[in-house]
Amino acid sequence: MAVERTFSMIKPDATHRNLTGAITKMLEDAGLRVIGSKRVWMGLRDAEDFYAIHRERPFFAELTEFMSSGPTIVQVLKGENAIARNRYIMGATNPAEAAKGTIRRTFALSITKNSIHGSDTPETAESEISYWFSKTEIVG
Repeated sequence: MAVERTFSMIKPDATHRNLTGAITKMLEDAGLRVIGSKRVWMGLRDAEDFYAIHRERPFFAELTEFMSSGPTIVQVLKGENAIARNRYIMGATNPAEAAKGTIRRTFALSITKNSIHGSDTPETAESEISYWFSKTEIVG
């Protein structure tokens, strides 16, 4: 198993409900180590830039408006098979389809307000990490 890094973002619906610690604990309990973390409030342009891959999708405006509606916690996670491990503990995008014990099944309010975002490939992880973090902000 390869040790890798991945990106995770705790979304505004979760920060608004003060779930940052509970979600981070679930990530850590799943074997992931937080090696970079900060609270940010992205503007609409940042959200549009960060989610540009979804620009042509019908949910893009709703997503970017939501993501710029409040603070988020951006994190760099490290561990064995971190990307797959993070995706597993996050659960399915639709919380109704997420497995019991996953973050989205436990905390999500809807498909859009699903409490957490995570990278899906090594390339995406690298891009998303470098979007939010300088090298000196990642320790580990």
